[in-house]
Amino acid sequence: MQRLIPLVLVLIIVGLAIAALVSLGRMIFSGGGSSPSKTPQVNIGKQALTNTDSGRSVRMTVRGPIVADENYHTYTITISPSNRIMTTYQGYGSKPVDNEQLDNSTQSYEQFVYALSRANLMEGTPLSGDANNTRGICATGYLYEFEVLQGDNGVQKLWTSTCTGSLGSLKANLGQVGSLFRQQIPDSTKLATKVNLY
Repeated sequence: MQRLIPLVLVLIIVGLAIAALVSLGRMIFSGGGSSPSKTPQVNIGKQALTNTDSGRSVRMTVRGPIVADENYHTYTITISPSNRIMTTYQGYGSKPVDNEQLDNSTQSYEQFVYALSRANLMEGTPLSGDANNTRGICATGYLYEFEVLQGDNGVQKLWTSTCTGSLGSLKANLGQVGSLFRQQIPDSTKLATKVNLY
């Protein structure tokens, strides 16, 4: 009987140690017993916008009303640390009409993307699925798409239109960010006017 008492005590101590370890593990993996804290969402577009590494760029695409093929026009303005490009297009097959390419510098690009960031360009939440499908959107008005790119790949795209029923995902002031892009190309007004998109 005296031999059983130490054995029972050892079993009780081992049981208590196991229970304590299980309890400690639950506290560690469940955030200390309190409700799990939410991890703040990281806006990858906002982070990528002010990255001035080689291969980064930002682009604005403007699409006019959906009309006959020969009357349909779009233009893009793409700004990178090394160049600034504006191209106008005719038709749904995007036949280039005019193209202006200018040099850029990393310092100039940095000022530009920080101005876009301060104008809240990437503050919107991207839409997904059908909600992000811009085909046929705002058929009688203008569609504006803004993208942050890594090489040829889009990091994040936000869009809006001049139609009140299709405001899209862009939350920034359209006039402000559109003007920032156009001011990067001195002849942007002339080029856009030639395709009736100014």
